[in-house]
Amino acid sequence: MTDALAGPDGALRCPWALSTEDYVSYHDEEWARPVHGDDALYERLCLEAFQSGLSWITILRRRPGFRIAFADFKIASVAAFTDADKERLLADAGIIRNRAKIEATMANARALAEWAPGELDELIWSFAPDPAGRPAPKSLADVPAVTDESTALSKALKKRGIRFVGPTTAYALMQACGLVDDHLTDCVARGGR
Repeated sequence: MTDALAGPDGALRCPWALSTEDYVSYHDEEWARPVHGDDALYERLCLEAFQSGLSWITILRRRPGFRIAFADFKIASVAAFTDADKERLLADAGIIRNRAKIEATMANARALAEWAPGELDELIWSFAPDPAGRPAPKSLADVPAVTDESTALSKALKKRGIRFVGPTTAYALMQACGLVDDHLTDCVARGGR
């Protein structure tokens, strides 16, 4: 028995994906699909940090505004942001205007700008668990919020100077970027179908 529910097209999906059309598209086309590249992973890391304490739909709907505000999350560009940029961001209604999260996004870019090309990608993906050791979840109750791997990833990133990345945020990043596939067993998007 699975908790997957039929969507408007009759296909079974993870229940969380059916609350809005935005979620259906994100669920079917992005979530749990492999993401590579330092800038792409930096974007996901930042958006997961901004999501902390909020619903993901809030971030998803503001993602275009975030991309404009943060120079498409190009690490080198954000690393060059100044205090004037920070003030601009704090006044930008198109994003979440949280000072600590904005400062962390800028500080993380400065830290990552010192890394070798591909180093963020390599570090994050080194924490991907063996898929053979993870049975497909049958219900949402089978999907963890934190794992040993996400705790270790969080510690590794923090040790390298990355902020706003606790174990729960690290696991959400792992889910969003395809390090784990937490689509339910019968979900139409399981395994990138």
